[in-house]
Amino acid sequence: MFMFHWPWMIVLLSLPFVIRMILPTCKRMPFHTIPKLRFPALARLKTAFSTPKKNYTHSNRFFLFLLSLLWLLLVLAVMRPQLVDQFTSIQNEGYDLMLAVDISGSMRALDFSTKQKTVSRLDVTKDVVGKFVRERQGDRIGLILFGENAYLHVPLTLDTLSVSHMLNNVVSGMAGYATAIGDAIGLAVKSLRERPEGSRVLVLLTDGEDTASSIPPLEAARLAKQYGIRIYTIGVGKDGLVPYPHETGRIIMAEIPIDEKLLKEIAFITNGKYFRATDQHALQAIYDQINGLEKTKSNTRTYIIRKPLYRYPLGVAAIFLLILGLLPLCRRKVHGT
Repeated sequence: MFMFHWPWMIVLLSLPFVIRMILPTCKRMPFHTIPKLRFPALARLKTAFSTPKKNYTHSNRFFLFLLSLLWLLLVLAVMRPQLVDQFTSIQNEGYDLMLAVDISGSMRALDFSTKQKTVSRLDVTKDVVGKFVRERQGDRIGLILFGENAYLHVPLTLDTLSVSHMLNNVVSGMAGYATAIGDAIGLAVKSLRERPEGSRVLVLLTDGEDTASSIPPLEAARLAKQYGIRIYTIGVGKDGLVPYPHETGRIIMAEIPIDEKLLKEIAFITNGKYFRATDQHALQAIYDQINGLEKTKSNTRTYIIRKPLYRYPLGVAAIFLLILGLLPLCRRKVHGT
């Protein structure tokens, strides 16, 4: 779309006429007040500087035309012509959901395996959470991964498909083999605290105990409560001895305890709920709980891409100015002066 950024600058077109009207008209001085200069060859001087008016009529009109066109182009350049492409994002109603997924070494446990297929805790988490994310149309989803360290893997976005793909590419142990639940909650608070109230939700999935946090998990939970963030905690995995892949390649039986008391207390402090995910259908309850919350509207944003065009009339005006500067030289050559 073509438009002018400063269309009101068109008033400058009338500036030369206004100046001509305002400035006093030059009156011819009386003859007796004109200073007299005596020159012995006055006739020759008049002949040298006198040229018939008819010789200048055409060039004067051309000069005036170029001057008017030059002024018009300068005014057009000042009006800042531009091509504008405008994009408006759609206003959606939804929640601000932050997913904090445990990818510590214990998520390699194979207690979800069947006779036909070997399935780890992380594989189940990817499958169930990925499907959960893809169904959250209209919600803004973010992803935090934590092990020994916690980091924001995907900021809040409406592109739920990308969040699902990013989660699917996660590998157990890529953030360390310990578990930092408190750090994950603290990072989620930092990401959600500026979002609209009433829709700040954190879904925390872990299969172990807090062993590496610099922020105590309960202190982080109380901080989340101050910002109105509701935390749903999910304990992933089964009790007792579970098959676990050893470094040697063998499958050994190991016990990986889940601190259910801590997870329940975190959920209680923030008015959330605790769930135990022992099968692939456990997250459906969380889906129903989140749907019961009040949705909030995201802000509508308009993106405008401007392509300035002022350089074109300005460039042509520069050419006309050059022509006007050379015009007197052409006159001298034509008249032999």
